Amino acid sequence: MKQLRERLYAYGSETLLTEELLAIILRGSPREHVLELASRLLVKYGGLGGLLHTDCRELSQEHGLGDARIALIKAALEMGKRLHTLPAGDKYQITAPADVARLVMPDMAHLDHEQLRVIVLDTKNRVVSNMPLYRGTVNSSVLRAAEIFRPAITRNCPGIIVCHNHPTGLPEPSHEDVEVTNQLVAAGKVLDIELVDHLIIGHQQFVSLKERLRW
Repeated sequence: MKQLRERLYAYGSETLLTEELLAIILRGSPREHVLELASRLLVKYGGLGGLLHTDCRELSQEHGLGDARIALIKAALEMGKRLHTLPAGDKYQITAPADVARLVMPDMAHLDHEQLRVIVLDTKNRVVSNMPLYRGTVNSSVLRAAEIFRPAITRNCPGIIVCHNHPTGLPEPSHEDVEVTNQLVAAGKVLDIELVDHLIIGHQQFVSLKERLRW
């Protein structure tokens, strides 16, 4: 552990592996070497994103993890997530699909269920609101255009971006994704609110349907 801290001080935190950074947070473990514990947790829970979204009660069943260590892990991961989220009072501007992905991936990339979010934009493509609307399979039988566009209507905003995730981690659009997008594009034209994009979020990957379909 001392060697890891010395490397961090000497060469910077970016030179350490993920399991080494987690080992520093965990410090020592009475049951096993702390680096082995860190590696085991990352493998079992699918990386840092998995640890972030795993319930504390489930983590408490792991050998070598007490309440204090679980709190440290959760606090560190939450701070990392907040580095990528919108600071209070600021307006995040969207200039490309990658800007959208940076905004929503910390919350959506590692969910074990589908979620749909609507991002409401002002006239300069700055984020006015970023809210989850649906949990579960996103399809045309569930979605109602009125609910999707309502946040923009109530805020008198001219555009929205829709995002949903694929829990498999693969963001390739399905036939249903394309169908839903075409319906929303048409509804937006009627309402005079632009569907700026529809992003599908995977594990550190995303697809812009605007770029694919070019409406």
